Amino acid sequence: MMQNSKLFVSLPPVVLNRSINIIMFVRDLVVTMLFVLTPMITSAQSADTIRHDSLPATFAVKTNLLYDAALIPNIGAELYIGGRLTLGADVFYTWLSSDSRHRSWQGYGGYFTVRRYFGRPPKSKHSLSKLLSGHHLGVYVLALTYDVEFGGKGYQADKLGWGGGVEYGYSLPIGRRLNLDFSLGIGYQSGDYKTYEPIDDHYVWQSTNKRNFFGPTKAEVSLKWLLGGKGGSR
Repeated sequence: MMQNSKLFVSLPPVVLNRSINIIMFVRDLVVTMLFVLTPMITSAQSADTIRHDSLPATFAVKTNLLYDAALIPNIGAELYIGGRLTLGADVFYTWLSSDSRHRSWQGYGGYFTVRRYFGRPPKSKHSLSKLLSGHHLGVYVLALTYDVEFGGKGYQADKLGWGGGVEYGYSLPIGRRLNLDFSLGIGYQSGDYKTYEPIDDHYVWQSTNKRNFFGPTKAEVSLKWLLGGKGGSR
């Protein structure tokens, strides 16, 4: 079956019905996160040399420079919740296309991450840069959709794909309130996608496929601006 016009990705309504596989995947991931993070919180709170509940609100805003270089605007935030743990959320969106040249670079999505930092605890409750610096491990979930074409066969996921994994990284202080954060995530990503070809000024559907990918699903070199407290020194 062929279609005469391209199915452009559009922002979907709130997804009300999840497939059984996605529900089970998210459920298992949440259970795993709770299993891993509970002992982390207990051990971190007992090992820290300062009382984290006395810390001011600690918050960071960041942008992934890898995405910026690929012309994908993005922004993220990270909130310290105690026990050297943070909650993070990142979103990205790009919508570049040229039908005359058969070019499409479109997509949007995001990540939700829980991290545990392993750096030496700060001597001062105001040393925010040290609190959110050093080695860190995390778990994340992701959702994304895309439409990619470079003059030939195109690939379009017009419904959100889902996934998750584990990450390792290092956050390097480069200023009083600036860190450069490196991280790489390995995990699973699933979703349906279509392939199409530009033929006679139309986009012709070729096939519908299922993606089940295991491997790198997250890469980050982020510039992170630290907020709250007094920042601290490098």
